[in-house]
Amino acid sequence: METILEGTKAIVRIAPHHRTVLIGERINPTGRKRLAAELAAGNIEIVKQEALTQVDSGADVIDVNVGAIGVDQVTMLPRAVEMVQEVVDVPISIDTADPVALEAALKVCRGKALVNSVNGKEEILSRVLPLVARYKAAVIGLCMDEGGIPGEPQKRMDIAAKILKRAQEIGIPQEDVLIDCLAMTVSADHEAGLATLDAIRKVRTELGVNMTLGASNASFGMPDREILNAAYLALAIREGVNAPIVNVARVRQAILAVDVLLGRDEYAQNYIKGYREKQREGK
Repeated sequence: METILEGTKAIVRIAPHHRTVLIGERINPTGRKRLAAELAAGNIEIVKQEALTQVDSGADVIDVNVGAIGVDQVTMLPRAVEMVQEVVDVPISIDTADPVALEAALKVCRGKALVNSVNGKEEILSRVLPLVARYKAAVIGLCMDEGGIPGEPQKRMDIAAKILKRAQEIGIPQEDVLIDCLAMTVSADHEAGLATLDAIRKVRTELGVNMTLGASNASFGMPDREILNAAYLALAIREGVNAPIVNVARVRQAILAVDVLLGRDEYAQNYIKGYREKQREGK
């Protein structure tokens, strides 16, 4: 099962036997006051530097999200996508809950985009999946529906199966659906991390699709979050996640190490390359 994304020049292939693909999360105003303020003021030059910094750090795909109070996403999201594609050639993940803004961004996005995201709610499925099919994009399916995020791994798997079925019914091939089993905060529920890992294992075993995860959600409210994030990513990748959404600069070397240990990096070439890059940067 191979998902192919295309940027202006770069092609990214996501598959269980390939190295882990890194989706850069930093163009997202959630929890980032300066970025949110710049976007609300109509200033989006900042997204260029964020994109360049993430690609320099090893991002394979750039997630673009402009959702903040006071931001007109229908206008700003396509502008942000265009600006990112002016400075980097990697594929774009278009991140919005607004179908109108999504279509505006898909119209200007070159290559094959990743849509972030759809979920099991009927209204969302009916509005977003046709856009994904029309623009021949790939899509992330979140394991939640009208009832929220189920605690039980099997129910999350059932939602993933529903999303996949609906996508295929309108012509979106199975390989173009990535599933996100949704990391939950372990500070609120000490078994939340395990439930997500169990769901990931079920999706990988029963559906065989590629998977993403915003793993940093699990560590919210905890001290030394980076340690938890790196540990959780290692566990999630082992269970089947192969395109996580991450702060690349902080976790890339840990993920490269996981790929070595799982036999996905022949002769540790990527790990050694990453190490040498850090040495050159003086870090």
